[in-house]
Amino acid sequence: MPNIGSPYIFLIGVSVIVVLSYFYNLISKRTNIPTVLMLITTGIILNQLMNYFEMGEINMMSILELLGIVGLIMIVLEAALDLKLTKDKAPIIIKSMSVALLELLATTAVLTYIVQFFTGASIQQSIFYAMPMSILSSAIVIPSVGSLDEHKKEFLIYNSTFSDIFGIMFFYFYAGAVDAESSSAMLANFGTNTLITILLSFVLSYALVWVFQKIESEVKLFLLIAVLVLLYALGKMLHLSSLLIILTFGLILNNRKVFFQGRLSRWIKPVAMRRVLVDFRLITIETAFVVRTFFFVVFGMTIVLSSLVSVKVFLVSVIILAAAYLIRFIFLFFIERKAAKTELWIAPRGLITILLYFAIPSEYQIEAFESGILLYVILGTSIIMTWSLISSKKTDIYDELYDDEIARQEQEAIDQHTKDQSS
Repeated sequence: MPNIGSPYIFLIGVSVIVVLSYFYNLISKRTNIPTVLMLITTGIILNQLMNYFEMGEINMMSILELLGIVGLIMIVLEAALDLKLTKDKAPIIIKSMSVALLELLATTAVLTYIVQFFTGASIQQSIFYAMPMSILSSAIVIPSVGSLDEHKKEFLIYNSTFSDIFGIMFFYFYAGAVDAESSSAMLANFGTNTLITILLSFVLSYALVWVFQKIESEVKLFLLIAVLVLLYALGKMLHLSSLLIILTFGLILNNRKVFFQGRLSRWIKPVAMRRVLVDFRLITIETAFVVRTFFFVVFGMTIVLSSLVSVKVFLVSVIILAAAYLIRFIFLFFIERKAAKTELWIAPRGLITILLYFAIPSEYQIEAFESGILLYVILGTSIIMTWSLISSKKTDIYDELYDDEIARQEQEAIDQHTKDQSS
């Protein structure tokens, strides 16, 4: 049998996966089935084929971690480049941010006690497992909500993006502060970290925007991505909330009229900035697509199918899902009351959940926690989202048919009235 290490086999495999992912996107647009389900299934099948043909083993975990980090940067950047900061957007931004923050905190608290109850672990350990399962996945939401009306789509994009950002910030903050001597020391560290990161984010973002608009060479977009990845990695090594740097840069680039006012407006060249934004948005979307594709395929290859047959794993997963949706319903009901039925069920877990799960410090890992729970939560939320999107699409079709029928009846009444008058 051919060895998986052969460069030709590797290139064939990579090319086929990218082609399949493209067709999965087309299928997703027609059926509203999330591409993540198809990609994970592809990874499971691929792993089974490799085992059957004895094609060798690959260190999946290191690949998964690398793809997760790059994917995280690209996905947040992609989302930031789609966010427009205008006065009319303020209400939806505030509502989506409030729901994301409160839902994350409440869900983490409830899931912490669920994990502790079923595993017997400590509170500190349980928080590490609860938090990743409380974070919405913008990597799944953003490509999936294109068919929804503008209000729902914007709310869900903002909501999932803020959930990602808050979740990652809180997770790494907690990982660095869990051993702090007191809660006051923990809060002081968090406040200092956040303040330094925000100041650094704005300084670096303004500098990057100013510098890159002046680069006339055609080869500059991957240079910019390399600089952003470098800043993210350095920030993580310094225990800063590096994701804020990526988010701030994307927001400033896409909302330059908001951030470059008065004397600062002299710093930018509108034509050059517009060209950089268009090209950068394109390459970000393409890179995010490729990274997201391989991340979920590789994750599918790491899944142990035997972990899914446990009744206990299934029941714990159902309880976690029920608690998560109940908490989401409560905050949507009180904050986003405008037809939040669809928004309730579009709360998938995905890339961030997986990435943070594998980032749990070894000394806080729980041996009794089954990885099948994580898989059930990811698949369950994706399937529920699929059902919601399909139901929403059917409702829209019925509404259109109803509107057409009403219009037809009104036109017939007008024609009949005109006919009666003429006779």
